[in-house]
Amino acid sequence: MATTAMITGTWILLAIYMLAVIYLVVKGAGKTKNISDYALGSVLFSPVAVGLSLAASMTSAATFVINPGFIANFGLSGVISYAIFLPLASMISLVVLTKSFRKHGQTVKALTLAQWIGKRYDSKSYAFFMGLLALLLLTFIVLIVVALTKVIAQSLNLNEFNVMLAIVIFVFGYMMYGGANSMVYTNTIQAAVMLLVAIILLTSGYEHFSNGVKGFLDKLAAIDPVLIEPINPQSPLFRNFYEIIFAQIVVGIAIVVQPHIITKSLLLKKESDVNKFLVTAVIAEVLFFAVVIAGLYARISFPDLTLNGTPLANDNIIPAYVVETFSNGTFAVIVGLFVVLGLIAAGMSTLEGLIQSVSTTITSDLIQPLFGHKITSDLSLIRINKVAIVAMALVTVYLASDQLINPKLSVGIFAQNGVYAYFSAAFVPVIFGIFFKQVKVSTVFAASITAITVHFLVYYGLPALHQAQTLDLGFFTIFIEGKVRNPAIAASTAIVASSIVGLIWHFINREKLTKA
Repeated sequence: MATTAMITGTWILLAIYMLAVIYLVVKGAGKTKNISDYALGSVLFSPVAVGLSLAASMTSAATFVINPGFIANFGLSGVISYAIFLPLASMISLVVLTKSFRKHGQTVKALTLAQWIGKRYDSKSYAFFMGLLALLLLTFIVLIVVALTKVIAQSLNLNEFNVMLAIVIFVFGYMMYGGANSMVYTNTIQAAVMLLVAIILLTSGYEHFSNGVKGFLDKLAAIDPVLIEPINPQSPLFRNFYEIIFAQIVVGIAIVVQPHIITKSLLLKKESDVNKFLVTAVIAEVLFFAVVIAGLYARISFPDLTLNGTPLANDNIIPAYVVETFSNGTFAVIVGLFVVLGLIAAGMSTLEGLIQSVSTTITSDLIQPLFGHKITSDLSLIRINKVAIVAMALVTVYLASDQLINPKLSVGIFAQNGVYAYFSAAFVPVIFGIFFKQVKVSTVFAASITAITVHFLVYYGLPALHQAQTLDLGFFTIFIEGKVRNPAIAASTAIVASSIVGLIWHFINREKLTKA
């Protein structure tokens, strides 16, 4: 339970934060004249500001709140997966893809990833298809809303549903106006706060290292020896190195093709700013991804994962750790309030990016192609975009309510399943579009269909067949057993399968063109 000082301080903090955000939104909204300004901005931002904005968008409440819960549950195997191999692959992918995508993005003047894909392959129907798939990103919006709800509800001792509703009304409300112009302002401030909070969380367990790293590991081993092992056969996520390393590398490479990540470089107006933008983003990301280590400190604080005799759900572990660790003494409370602010910033930064990108996709890639003849002005598009945000808010409330009550281990599993399915389908068209000159739309469309089919087949179909005792996949069988399954397995399999299909189709088509 939060102390009276923590509750009072959190209310004051939230009031200041909300006023600051509203000011920045009003400042950015005045410069948003059309849907292009909403999507890409009309302000000349510094590369450092955009780099911090990317780092804040790429990291989220998943990294600061949800994933450390997995580490608290399953130990060092999760640190290897989430703090080493996933970020390493994603940052290399970010550097490699950003420059090439930026050149193509500027050439085709795309506002969204679906639009970029449609223009790159000269296919409006393919752009519409990718726009539909982008709706899967709503699952990630739900994750962030749930994580923010957990943090704020624990800090204020309030009902979770009421907190969730207030978050949705506030964030979706202000995102109806500012768009990219206000988002880079808010993201930059949020990223700066997140950097300080990352350091606080990483050093919050310093006393556990009084006897060195070995002493720290001994404390974990005393709770459960498997917590210090590189693999955790008891977990649903880190059972062997295929799951911990291979699957996370594949997912890390592909994760960059999410629209709120890869399109961020289009906010830069000068090519000379790209390197500074990337260096800023990568340095910040290294620190952000390391925050999952705080999950190990939380496990030492809650050895049996209970608080006052009540079991701690995965998504409640870090909020409970923050409240417990920073509640005693005036200075501790002040630091704790700053950490709460950082956790909120971690969620808000990505939430803003997702609302902006998904709403723009709904408006530009779904509604405009269907009803474009009835849309007569930029003002009409802006109004439609606001209606899309309201619809997204309603869906978010419905899905988040269920995840607050009935999560399967964590809302993280729910979100990963949707988000990973999306970027599995987007991976081949983005990669081929950047690095191959002549690619037929049938090639990348076949790859996207393969990705979606394989992802959901591995996640839902194969487990059903296995339960019916009609399927044995050897070493792969472990990944389709149990109530909780790892979306990274489904996604990595889908990405590999779709890449193979895409390459085969591409070379067959190229052979036909050569012979013709």
